[in-house]
Amino acid sequence: MQFRLAQEQDIAAWMALVKQVRDVFPGLETDEAMAEHKATVLRFIQNDSAICAVHEGRVLGALLFSKENNALCFLAVDPACRRQHIAQKLVALMLARMETDKDITVTTYREGGPNGIAARAFYKRLGFSEGGLTEEFGCPVQEFVLKKQTAGQR
Repeated sequence: MQFRLAQEQDIAAWMALVKQVRDVFPGLETDEAMAEHKATVLRFIQNDSAICAVHEGRVLGALLFSKENNALCFLAVDPACRRQHIAQKLVALMLARMETDKDITVTTYREGGPNGIAARAFYKRLGFSEGGLTEEFGCPVQEFVLKKQTAGQR
C-alpha cells in the first residue's frame, strides 16, 4: 500500500471511497453535495492538502487537511480495510506537513452518537482532547484539539 499526496488522477477512486462511506458524513447526502465534495477534493489536491492510501488503483484511505487553519478536514477509510492503521498513517503524513507551533483541530460526532464512537476513540489515542461543541451541516459535532508541541515531538 502506498501513502502519498493525492493527485488529480486519483479523483475517481477517491470518490468511490467517499460514496461507500457518505452515510456517516453529514453534508454528503445528495448528488449535488457529492459533486461539491469532489470539487473541494480537487482544490485540496491542487494545494497539496490531500493524502491518500492507494492499493492496486483503489483509494483505501483519504484525508483532507488545511495548513492555513491547521485542521484535519476529512478522514475516511474503506470499511473493509479498517483496523490496519491506515488512518493513523494518513494522520502522521498530515502532521509532518503541518505547523507544530499551532494547535490542530478536527470535528467529529458528539459523545453518545453511534457514528462517533470509533472516531472519538481514534482521535483520543492520537493525543487529541475534547474541545467545544458546535454544529456542521446541521449535525451536532464536537471539536477535538491536538495541542501545539515543540518541533519533533509529534
